[in-house]
Amino acid sequence: MNSFNDTSADDTARSFDVSSASVAGRLDAYLAEQLAGEGVSRGKVQDLIKGGKVFVDGTVRTKPKFKLMGGETVDVALELPGSGIVPEQSELDVLFEDGRVAVIHKTAGLTVHPAPGRPAGTLVHQLAHRFPKILEMEGERPGIVHRIDKDTSGLLLVALDEASRLALSADFAERRVDKRYLALVHGVPQGNVGNQGTIDAPIGRHPRSKTKMAVVEKGGRDALSDWEVLWSTPDGSASMVAVTIHTGRTHQIRVHMAHLGHPLLGDVVYGSRQHAEWCRDSGLDPALAGRQMLHAWRLGFTHPHSGERLEFVLPPAEDFQRLALSLGQSVQRVGVVGMPGCGKSTVAALLAEAGAPLFSADQCVAELYEEEADGWIMLRRRFGEKFAPTGSAVDKAQLFAAMRSSEGMRREILDVVHPLVRHRMTEFWRSHRREDVAVAEVPLLLEGGWVEQGLADVVVGVSCTEGVRRARLATRGWDEETVATLESWQWAEADKLAACDFVVDNGGTLEDLKQNVAELLRQLVDRRRESRVALENRLNALWAGNC
Repeated sequence: MNSFNDTSADDTARSFDVSSASVAGRLDAYLAEQLAGEGVSRGKVQDLIKGGKVFVDGTVRTKPKFKLMGGETVDVALELPGSGIVPEQSELDVLFEDGRVAVIHKTAGLTVHPAPGRPAGTLVHQLAHRFPKILEMEGERPGIVHRIDKDTSGLLLVALDEASRLALSADFAERRVDKRYLALVHGVPQGNVGNQGTIDAPIGRHPRSKTKMAVVEKGGRDALSDWEVLWSTPDGSASMVAVTIHTGRTHQIRVHMAHLGHPLLGDVVYGSRQHAEWCRDSGLDPALAGRQMLHAWRLGFTHPHSGERLEFVLPPAEDFQRLALSLGQSVQRVGVVGMPGCGKSTVAALLAEAGAPLFSADQCVAELYEEEADGWIMLRRRFGEKFAPTGSAVDKAQLFAAMRSSEGMRREILDVVHPLVRHRMTEFWRSHRREDVAVAEVPLLLEGGWVEQGLADVVVGVSCTEGVRRARLATRGWDEETVATLESWQWAEADKLAACDFVVDNGGTLEDLKQNVAELLRQLVDRRRESRVALENRLNALWAGNC
């Protein structure tokens, strides 16, 4: 059955859902049948179509023989001049106008044209105040040759006279207008060619929800979108994607990106599950994604009178920019390393006192070795009760002796324990990803290749003289053989410190160390600030079209 959104006898806008192919066919024949009860002849319907008063899925169709396939929304304006549109004064952002056409920056939250339930307060009412001439055109959509969703921001092309409207409507119908959008989406889309791809999937009414569109196997209209990932967050939780649409289906980008598995941030219609998870897990204020993050970014068209090709680029709205910057600023992950006895635990503790969350690999291992903990279970599965006896924690002395006895055994044990530590450290970073700085003290961070694996952004080495270090180890009761064994499992001190981004000297008093750590924090803050500036510059360049 067709869904006829009738409003009242005075309303002149009509909207129909072509819900199946069985009732589809020529556009003029379909509308003539639907409007027969209102005394509208097929000839009048053809005049309305040729006059640009009929929209199919938001695109003007000016050919009466246009083929409907089923699944479309058909809107028709029956109104004659003097429709009753009352001009409304506003701060309309006009980017270009020459008496024939205008390019407008439509803000998010603004409906383009009147419709049932929205008789006033639309862009058309604002245009009528700025360009009274458009009221000489018929209908409730004077000057409108295409539209973008209420909660989408960006570039909108408007015709300022009837000749321009007809010419531009034809250009849109023949796909001679270039439209490129920016979208913030969940995750990182993977294409057939690196970071880009094409979605060629027909769109029609959702089979179970008439207020939604969907990719459908039957009864939909062809829909073609090209996409390219321009930027992704460090943790891969979101990406900024440029989408070029070659067709103009209702909600096309939102439907296609959701079909790809990467719905738009803030889109509670086509990405409700992902949006709920993001609100719960992102660590950001959900209000930052208060709408679908979609922006009509680039627009190219041929001027209907001069024939000149015009191109426009508009950076996204402030809320879009603010969310992208917030997403891109993840925690600065600081790894602390050093030789046994250098004082790396003290440095890590001082950073924690300054407010940085702290992860200790040694503490993590101690927890993993408790009876029935993950490390205890995995060692028991691999080696039986040799290191994880029933009724007690892991026998660390026995484990250490086995590691000293054989390099092969040491590596076998590390293959069991290190993945568990790495997983917990990854979860630590994730749970603190909105902090400015978080710290992980991991003795074998460099030796384990974890920096190369992307598990730390900054490495801080702690150093002191050999004599000071040996004296500290002696106070712990460590014998020379134990020290030599532990050192043999690490890089040479010179190599370790050379691989660090910062080195903290711990050869003096505790007060000296506190001053050195304070200086380290200052440098980390500067690094964070520089990172934000670099991100802003990169995004600004992308938004300006320099990509």
